[in-house]
Amino acid sequence: MADYRDLIVWQKSMNLVVLVYALTRDFPKEEQFALTSQMRRAAVSVPSNIAEGSRRRGKDLRHFFVIAYGSASELETQVELSRRLEYGDFKKHSEVSVLLLEVLRMLNKMTL
Repeated sequence: MADYRDLIVWQKSMNLVVLVYALTRDFPKEEQFALTSQMRRAAVSVPSNIAEGSRRRGKDLRHFFVIAYGSASELETQVELSRRLEYGDFKKHSEVSVLLLEVLRMLNKMTL
């Protein structure tokens, strides 16, 4: 497999991390060690597992893509929760949601 930095899904997931950090920056301070932290960790997990998986072969490679897909799914729920709680900017929520859906679709194809 090519260097993980060449993978479009890794590049998009890195952009997703940046957007999640921007979104959560506006969350209430009391969420700093709760939802903010969870969302950031889930977002960072996606490109991290893509990178680790790309260094593996066979079943190991797929396994890490499945973990990345799970982290992205976790983030999807957290983004929806933060939207319902009216945390953060609506435009940032939309940007995160659109890119997250794209990353989820790409990862889903990689796990089949």
